[in-house]
Amino acid sequence: MNRKIDYHDDPAAPEPNSLVPAVTVVAAREDGAILLIRRTDNGNWALPGGAIEMHESVAGAAIRETFEETGVKCEITGVAGIYSDPRHVIHYTSNDEVRREFSIVVTARPVAGQPTPSAESREVRWVQPPDLASYTMDRSMRKRVDDYLHGTGTPVIA
Repeated sequence: MNRKIDYHDDPAAPEPNSLVPAVTVVAAREDGAILLIRRTDNGNWALPGGAIEMHESVAGAAIRETFEETGVKCEITGVAGIYSDPRHVIHYTSNDEVRREFSIVVTARPVAGQPTPSAESREVRWVQPPDLASYTMDRSMRKRVDDYLHGTGTPVIA
């Protein structure tokens, strides 16, 4: 089974062999609910997102990734932060890529579609902020969600 393994400040972590710009999307409805996926590669809950392809803008990648993973089309509304902690590496066992974290987090609002699982997401749902604490997430994803929920409106640079 292909897996995604996150290492945080771990001396046993494999050495990174790539740095890939990625986008993470905080899609929120008017009632405040946030769109989450349950990843197929590690079982954790996460915001939708993924690598920015060579022909894409950040906004284009965010819209594509959200729709591919969730079935929800969105409109980008802002930037929540940039996360580039060199102590966080991600090992993708499918191709043995060990990626250093580099993620641009954007905010969005849904414009069409219904939450629908995909090859990358075994569950997709809207979650109200008070309920988010009960969802198992990798600590880097939890930080993004918490920064969004408790933020000042100024993008986080971490």
